[in-house]
Amino acid sequence: MSTQPLVRLEDIHKSFGPHEVLKGVDLEVTSGEVVCILGPSGSGKSTLLRCINFIEQPTSGLVFVGEEVIGHRRTSEPDVLQQVHENAIARQRSEIGMVFQRFNLFPHMTVLENITHAPRLVRGHSAAVANETARTLLEKVGLADRASAYPRQLSGGQQQRVAIARALAMEPRLMLFDEPTSALDPELVGEVLKVMQELAAGGLTMIVVTHEIGFAREVADRVVFMDGGVIVEEGSPAEVIDNPQNPRTQAFLSRVLK
Repeated sequence: MSTQPLVRLEDIHKSFGPHEVLKGVDLEVTSGEVVCILGPSGSGKSTLLRCINFIEQPTSGLVFVGEEVIGHRRTSEPDVLQQVHENAIARQRSEIGMVFQRFNLFPHMTVLENITHAPRLVRGHSAAVANETARTLLEKVGLADRASAYPRQLSGGQQQRVAIARALAMEPRLMLFDEPTSALDPELVGEVLKVMQELAAGGLTMIVVTHEIGFAREVADRVVFMDGGVIVEEGSPAEVIDNPQNPRTQAFLSRVLK
């Protein structure tokens, strides 16, 4: 794992009207690191993820992914940034894969078509190359035999695994997971977490908002606990989950680990 940060968030604030959801978040994630974000509902976890890939534009603060400042471009003047248009943001966003709570698959497309759509449209891959990549990824997520199926013919766990394959097809530098198992029946959660665990073991940089404490304890390199729009505590799983120091972290974990 590299020691250079792939992701750097500097003083991220986000307000929706008078309601301030994020109140100054600073975070660095190194290449190959798995960071799990825990916290109560309404703490700003999902909003933070959406700010990283500019689905939500931060009210203030900067998001760096590699050498790029998401939503901006550097100018000839030192330390001066200029906001860019949506098509430029879309190019930046193509380097960041995101898996949502809901699967967001195109219902009128087969599994194979769902996975190949963006690589062909955005990356300009040929049908042959996109199809080969998609079939490799379907094998990786355990769905090699479902390429011709439509989303409605799949279980929730299968749909989420297709969504993961679709994000991976763009060969992202960073993967964001926004509570990817929260919409699944309990018996389907394990199959999705297994795929994510394999991706983590393969060195993919991942930021995961999750309520799956066992997954965070086992897979995360670092755990971040958020509450009230700020990072309250962060450290290794052993530090944050097993031996939390902040009273807010302690109170949250005492409720969810009952």
